[in-house]
Amino acid sequence: MTSVSPLVLVVDDDASVRKGLSRLLRSSGYEVLSFATPAAFLDGEHSRPGQPCCVVADVMMPGLSGIELQQRLAERGNPLPLVFITGHGDIPMGVRAMREGAVDFLEKPFDEQDLLSAVDRAMLRCIEETGRRGEWRRAREALVTLTPREHEVMRYVIAGLLNKQIARRMDIAEKTVKVHRGRVMQKTGVESLAELVRLAGRAGVPPAE
Repeated sequence: MTSVSPLVLVVDDDASVRKGLSRLLRSSGYEVLSFATPAAFLDGEHSRPGQPCCVVADVMMPGLSGIELQQRLAERGNPLPLVFITGHGDIPMGVRAMREGAVDFLEKPFDEQDLLSAVDRAMLRCIEETGRRGEWRRAREALVTLTPREHEVMRYVIAGLLNKQIARRMDIAEKTVKVHRGRVMQKTGVESLAELVRLAGRAGVPPAE
């Protein structure tokens, strides 16, 4: 469990909407920061390490739209889960936001429970994405310790080749393949071929052809 309350970042140019959303979300146990414009939101880093976080934003706002805010976050490598709220005329843009990866879009006036359910889903996505990014980083850190030859052997191993087949492909002795294979397993900290395949997959390393 996290030691900090999940954080909801509310972005809406309507002060009454910001106030109402902040009151609702805080009463449900969330920490809330609110912003009148996407530009004000983008000016700073708001969440803390290990803190689940999502954004609730209006689709149509002065300056940057909600869609553009979504794109800016993606460009920064910080694709926070977004829940969009829309006016009736903004629904086509809300549909586009969903195609771009938004968790949900709710038409104003929306049911409070619908919003809280959408925020819950957004927080779950944030936790899952944070876990995947952590796994990717740990996998890359493990694989960077391999020598070029060990890396090559690993790609043959995850492709399902036997030691003798790898030896022929690389024109080296089978016992040398065994040594490299053992070092790969030791350096990456895995204990089985299945674990090695998963590790390589997380790091984006393809099997040898």
